[in-house]
Order: sequence, then structure tokens, then C-alpha cells
Amino acid sequence: MTSRIAVVLVVLVALAGAWWLLQILGMPPNLSPDALSTWLQSQGAVGPLLLMLLMLIAVVVGPIPTLPVSATAGLAFGILPGTTIAATGAVIGALMAFCIARFLGREAICRRFPDNPVLARDGSQRFLTITILLTRLIPVFSFALISYAAGVTAIHTWRFIAATTIGMLPMTLVFAGLGNTFKLNPVLTVVAALAILVVMVWLPWSLSRHPDSRLARWLHLAQ
Repeated sequence: MTSRIAVVLVVLVALAGAWWLLQILGMPPNLSPDALSTWLQSQGAVGPLLLMLLMLIAVVVGPIPTLPVSATAGLAFGILPGTTIAATGAVIGALMAFCIARFLGREAICRRFPDNPVLARDGSQRFLTITILLTRLIPVFSFALISYAAGVTAIHTWRFIAATTIGMLPMTLVFAGLGNTFKLNPVLTVVAALAILVVMVWLPWSLSRHPDSRLARWLHLAQ
């Protein structure tokens, strides 16, 4: 227990220190893409590192939106470099949140739900990977929440990183390319998210009723 408390304190202090550093360096308070882009360009060679740090904090802490940071990356550094910078910071932040949840919460969750197939060590890695990939494709899902939730499942770390990277790249590229001129249609976003949620609820129920189906075998649910 002492070691877990120490880890929490170290993470909190590190995040607070990083946020304090960004404030000291003059980060604009409104976090608009235009203002952030101007500030990052004024920081010279350390600008990309500061953007990665901001993205990392946004992913780990949660309330800070990640998509405006992606738009800022494109405005400040160009489409492809901006996408690379934003994606790198997001993946590092996601991995940090994933590791925090796995270290602090997985054992307790497994004890609470010992028969849950999502938590079982011999559960379907393919199913978990596809689930992470789908939730990354739709920006309405909380990037931080998905990362923390994945940490308490049995998904392998490399699979989590791969699904996160592949799933987030399309929207990161779009926002980096179009910057703050892009307006995400909230209705379409919510509809798409609801469709994925329906599939995620229906699929396990359907597979449990048809364990010998071709899809169940492909997902390796009988592992």
C-alpha cells in the first residue's frame, strides 16, 4: 500500500510540476489553437517538446481536451510534423495512464470481479484490441478514461499501444491538417459513438449465445 501511495504522489507532483512549467513559460490560459500556436512558435526549438508535454498532461488528467491540442500542432508545425508530435505526446500520455491503472487498480478489480472474461489473463486479446481501436476512432470518447479502463483489463501493453496509435491517427491527422477551421459535427459524432456502444454491448451478448460461431472463433474467445 505504501508503494502505491508513493506512486500516486510522484505522478501528481510530476504533473503539477509540468503544468507549473508551462504556466511559467507563458502558456495562454484559454488554450485556443491560435493562441497556443503563436506561443509555441515563440518558444523556438523547445516548442514541439512543450506541445508533447501539454498533450501528455491532457491525456493523463482528462478534462483538458486533446483535439484542440492536435489542431494547434498542425497550425504551429505543419500537418505531418504536427500530427507526429501530437500523436507521440498522446501515446506517451495514454501509456502512462494505462500503467497507472494497471499498477494501482488491476489486482483489486480482478478480486472484485474474478469471473469477468475481460479481466481474465487468458481472455481474448483480439477482442480487447478491437475494442480499444474502435473507441479511439471516435473523439467523443474520453481519451483518458479509455486509457485508465484498459489498464485494468488483461490486454497486453504492446496491443494497447498499437490499437491506440492506429485508432487515434485519423482524427489527429484531420485536426492537425484543418486546425481551428475544422468544426466537428456533434450530432454525427454522438450518433457514431452510440452506434459503437450498441455494438460493444450487443457483441458480447451475441457471442455468449453463439460460442461456436465463426466470429467467436476468430476473436479467440475460447482461449
